[in-house]
Amino acid sequence: MTPPRAIPRERRDVLGEGLLWSARENAVYWTDILGRRVNRLRLADGRVDSWEVPGTIGWVIERADAPGFVAGLDRRVVALTLDPLTIETIADPDRDGNRMNDAKADAAGRIWFGTMALDGARPSGAFYRLDRDGGVARVDAGYRIANGPAIAEDGRTVFHTDSGERIVYRFAVAADGSLGAREVFIRFEDGWGDPDGMTLDAEGGLWIACWGAGCVTRFTPEGARDRSIALPASQISNCIFAGEALDRMFVTSASDGVDEPEAGALFEIDPGCTGTPTHLSRMRRAG
Repeated sequence: MTPPRAIPRERRDVLGEGLLWSARENAVYWTDILGRRVNRLRLADGRVDSWEVPGTIGWVIERADAPGFVAGLDRRVVALTLDPLTIETIADPDRDGNRMNDAKADAAGRIWFGTMALDGARPSGAFYRLDRDGGVARVDAGYRIANGPAIAEDGRTVFHTDSGERIVYRFAVAADGSLGAREVFIRFEDGWGDPDGMTLDAEGGLWIACWGAGCVTRFTPEGARDRSIALPASQISNCIFAGEALDRMFVTSASDGVDEPEAGALFEIDPGCTGTPTHLSRMRRAG
């Protein structure tokens, strides 16, 4: 297994997040929430591009039937293009003092996203579902730091995290997108860090970015801690499988509040397995 490497580029992220594998562009996108940027790494030549946006940006999801992305900007859901920069509000479902944090699309083209208080100190965040018709449903609430949705390939299970409480939850998902009861799937122990962004591998293993612990950790489908890959930065925030074979893993980190040489880097690591495909938004209105 090859050691982690930081992707060469001119700047580091204040708070890297929102990783997205774009198969149609052969590129990895990610956001710098506090740096107010969308970044792109082209796998063909290693070029990194960056676009400044007018607000905190938690996530971008590619659109299947329109140019650009659906994105979480400040507390809004927007339709976003980068060249040229255009922004159109789709929904504004949350409250003052909150912002978007992370999101994933499922195979049906719906987007699942979480919100949090700007300071992460209050349980004012919630978990939402953006449907294909542009409607937004609030499916769970009471989160300090809503984080890391991960969706099983069959669409019948969604994992969601409250990083502030150090708990990964599991929900059953009905065909109409309604959720079953919230179940505690993993409760992080001392020394594991805080669970942040997540992704699933082809065997059903859940890979979790461990904020404060400087690693990405795999958990088995039963929720047992399996193995960890150490990284040269403590604030690890998200992870995703990428590449044509989905056998490359990219990991974001944050430099906010720490003095570390590699803090805020985008890393590539060798996970020793393959991931599941990234899904697109199939929302039919706006943009």
